[in-house]
Amino acid sequence: MQPFRPFSGLLCAALLGGCAGGAAMSDSERPAIGALTAYAPGFEAVIASDAKIERLAEGFTWAEGPAWLADGGYLLFTDVPENRIHRWSDADGLSVFLEPSGYDGPPTDVLREAGANGLHAEPSGTVLLADSGSRTLARFDPRTKQKTVLARAFDGRRFNSPNDVVRRSDGAIFFTDPPYGLKDLDESPVKELPFNGVYRLDTDGRVHLLDDGLTRPNGIALSPDERTLYVANSDPGRAIWMAYALDAEGAVTSRRVFADAGDLVGDDAPGLPDGMTVADDGTVLATGPGGVLVFAPDGTRLGRIETGTAVANVTFGDDGRTLYLASDSFVARVRMKIAGPATSR
Repeated sequence: MQPFRPFSGLLCAALLGGCAGGAAMSDSERPAIGALTAYAPGFEAVIASDAKIERLAEGFTWAEGPAWLADGGYLLFTDVPENRIHRWSDADGLSVFLEPSGYDGPPTDVLREAGANGLHAEPSGTVLLADSGSRTLARFDPRTKQKTVLARAFDGRRFNSPNDVVRRSDGAIFFTDPPYGLKDLDESPVKELPFNGVYRLDTDGRVHLLDDGLTRPNGIALSPDERTLYVANSDPGRAIWMAYALDAEGAVTSRRVFADAGDLVGDDAPGLPDGMTVADDGTVLATGPGGVLVFAPDGTRLGRIETGTAVANVTFGDDGRTLYLASDSFVARVRMKIAGPATSR
């Protein structure tokens, strides 16, 4: 699909400068980066044509898993290869929040990425953690930084490397488990499961396999009514997002391809289907080739938010109308016209 018109371009800034530590920068000091591209007329209802994408902090190996902590007004995000969770806020700037974030055992050569990956802020103030390095799904309390393992295996076999996680209001937890944390990926000698799965963890501790057919299940999100589960497949040969219809128990009743970005995959559009979030009006904001792809609830591709590099994951924060982007070596944000879920504000 070709864009029907570009929005007016934003200033592109070189990704230089030392904003990866110390005090926060003022709005006037933050460089504007990237651009917006519209594919369909509905894009202007999502984001203003002159919206400024601000680079907030940089210097990371691979920024991932952003989560907004409304109680405290700050952003947490992971740097997966560096095994850290960072904290950022307008008031305090950037700091290391938790290290190690994932694997904390003796040196090992079986891991490709030792850190935690996706984060999800819960209403109680705790944070769900897809602990790729430790190969577990966990919860941690940001006040005490204590971590509790919720699940580590399916059918008696260890997970590969949990990647992203989302919680339903009834307490059911959905997560993905690709092999990205393991050295040699699917060929890893420590990979115990013969597939890469999408799962549901119930409040009684039981783990249910929802799909074993995706080659690289990655980002995960729920629709506002919590009856549709979206999952990204980070495979350049099948760059798609799946939509799963859920019943009241969280079981899958049907599935379909929600969107396909195969036509965008290429060297000129860094990134693949990865993390995502869903606005309270059902708009899906999904990282993919070239940046953050914006989809209407029916899967129509409306436009793209571009930072000039691959974007790993996104979340809403502040008053619910700021989109935070974990974009390769840096973190950015942009104001939206739409609002995120109630938990993002």
